[in-house]
Amino acid sequence: MNELEKARAIIDECDELMARAFEIRFRAVQSVSEYKVQNGLPVFDAAREEAVIKKGLAKIGDENLKPYYERFLKSLMELSKEYQEELKK
Repeated sequence: MNELEKARAIIDECDELMARAFEIRFRAVQSVSEYKVQNGLPVFDAAREEAVIKKGLAKIGDENLKPYYERFLKSLMELSKEYQEELKK
């Protein structure tokens, strides 16, 4: 196996883990959505999003990757809000 194949195998493994984590996260998002609906809370919570980003960025050791991870988190939260809006229908 050459270096390219090794790197791609690592990416494939990471993609599998992320797919499982995505499903777990969005099951939790569904629970959050149900709670918000029951309690009349809005989907968007700026303070929570800021806290999630700050907490997430603290886990990234490579400073060069932090801006990309921040974009990743923001994209994930946009999908989460979209899903919550869909669940409200």
